[in-house]
Amino acid sequence: SYKTFNAFFTRPLKEGIRPIAEGEDVLSHPVDGTVSQFGDIIGDDIFQAKGHTYSLTSLLGGKPELAECFKGGKFATIYLAPSDYHRIHMPVNGTLTDTLHVPGELFSVNPLTAQNVPGLFARNERVVTLFDTPAGKMALVLVGATVVASIETVWAGNITPPAGKYVQHWQHQSENITLNKGDEMGRFKLGSTVVLCFEPNAVEFEELSSGLVTRLGTPFANKIQENK
Repeated sequence: SYKTFNAFFTRPLKEGIRPIAEGEDVLSHPVDGTVSQFGDIIGDDIFQAKGHTYSLTSLLGGKPELAECFKGGKFATIYLAPSDYHRIHMPVNGTLTDTLHVPGELFSVNPLTAQNVPGLFARNERVVTLFDTPAGKMALVLVGATVVASIETVWAGNITPPAGKYVQHWQHQSENITLNKGDEMGRFKLGSTVVLCFEPNAVEFEELSSGLVTRLGTPFANKIQENK
């Protein structure tokens, strides 16, 4: 039924199979996957696994001006296994402000690797997307992995390959690229990981736990009232 293996891996879900959580203050899970880690961003540090943290600034392409607003905020890391649905959807309405392609390694991103490779998510090739949302600024980072042949977004198509050697940064403020909660925003060719970052006092997570199996569209977080 599919012309290529990649077409099979990235096939869409049946219409209506993942209803999106309702409510203006409710953020929905962006992917089918498994929660790796979540919690507070301590200064510039994000928790990776026992004994390992990595740099928020490095994750966001080494650009301190992009990282500053997320310091003291919250993060969640969700692992997509090769058997998971490979498309990523918006957890909240958002207007795209920036896209970055950050070249890097292609280590596996499974839980065992996360426990043993320092700075894994800030070392692997990745696509960083930044959105203005009703819950403040949001970073949604698509991290590449072993044999992930491509990372796409709905507004630019294939961002990698080609991989390139330097960080590329596109700004979109004049383009008015707005996506609604539940809209597809990108996809992986095989499994990988997404990292979400939020500003301080922006969201409260909805009963997350390490190892929790996530389903696209179910409640993920709630917008803190003062951010209305």
